[in-house]
Amino acid sequence: MRVCLIEPEIPQNTGNIARTCAATGSELHLVKPLGFEISDKYLKRAGLDYWKLVKVVVHESAEEFFTEYKGARMFAASTKATKSYCDFEYRDDDFLVFGKETRGLPENIIAHFPDTQIRIPMIREARSLNLSNSVAIVLYEALRQQGFKGLVSEGMLTGREEAAAPWLDYL
Repeated sequence: MRVCLIEPEIPQNTGNIARTCAATGSELHLVKPLGFEISDKYLKRAGLDYWKLVKVVVHESAEEFFTEYKGARMFAASTKATKSYCDFEYRDDDFLVFGKETRGLPENIIAHFPDTQIRIPMIREARSLNLSNSVAIVLYEALRQQGFKGLVSEGMLTGREEAAAPWLDYL
């Protein structure tokens, strides 16, 4: 999968999204102008040591991005969309496109995707969800549909003893 952020503003959100992309083997496309420097300490801190695991592609403008990937299947995430993100079948080469934290995707971009506009259902009084949460919700649904191909789906206890926790007696 490929995630595209159009003009993201908050470095911690982008760092969290980079970590999600790293953990899922997804590409991250960042479209300038960015509200931070790529070297921003908050960006790096939020992504922790996952930066080496994610392919990040930086585009100088939305025009450059859309020209380079003309013909690619893209889903425009917006609170203005009428269909749920669950109403679509995703493919592994799709783009999930999100806008900036304060305003989302511009309507002129959303209009270019009349058949692939997606929204996350929420109560009417809520303006929106956090950008990094929104990306995670939609991306993991797309990956679930594909059987989490290439991802480890089971964990295992280590058997190491941890410090005593008195509340465990209540379990």
